[in-house]
Amino acid sequence: MTNNNIYFVANWKMFGLKSSINKIDKVINLTKKNTFKKINIIYCPPTTILSIFANKLRNSKIKIGAQNIFYTENFGPHTGSVNAKMIKDSGASYVILGHSENRNEGETDLVINKKIKVALKEKIKVIFCFGETLRDRNNKKTSKVLKKQILNALKGINDIKNIIFAYEPVWSIGTGKVLKSENLFKDIEKIKGIIRTNFNIKEINILYGGSVNTKNIIDLKKVDNLSGFLIGGASQNQNKFIDIIKKTFN
Repeated sequence: MTNNNIYFVANWKMFGLKSSINKIDKVINLTKKNTFKKINIIYCPPTTILSIFANKLRNSKIKIGAQNIFYTENFGPHTGSVNAKMIKDSGASYVILGHSENRNEGETDLVINKKIKVALKEKIKVIFCFGETLRDRNNKKTSKVLKKQILNALKGINDIKNIIFAYEPVWSIGTGKVLKSENLFKDIEKIKGIIRTNFNIKEINILYGGSVNTKNIIDLKKVDNLSGFLIGGASQNQNKFIDIIKKTFN
């Protein structure tokens, strides 16, 4: 990777308590060093501790993101749901949408499309996830599936510049299985082709997510058409997270 302006998104998933705020002190110190001033770190903790993280990081360069939002913008009788206004009020300026773990729970492209629209309306930047299953890949349907997910989720949306794309092959998440750098490069080029063909955008930021760890980052960083990484379990440990960041630049 040749671009110094790289994204490292920490998706904590369902992990973290109030006391977990101390698990990011070393990362905050890392961002103060000249070598890492141009990197973009975004922490996405559970909704319950969003405001705590936002207060902790108020004077740092690290941004805060939520892991999901409800699909309507207004307040209403939706027990247990949190809308874009709420996460923005908590201090989030990003939100992860379309993650396969939510898709597996029944979230459709139509719902994702609604969520992206309400997030952008609240001036919240979107980290939009998409990816194929192992069956899709084995049946050589990867390009077809990715195109469908991207076009359906972004239907009627013009504000593409405030969307960060996150390619997460479903079969890779939590399994330890990762594409070789040369194959991932080809897939990212196909994804960029889909986006360029259908949307008027020059700069496309695409992250890779799926079992990113301190070992495979050595190979993943060779993919120079990527803009960074969406990191799950490894980001919950600040030493591992820092190791991934440092190895990306070494």
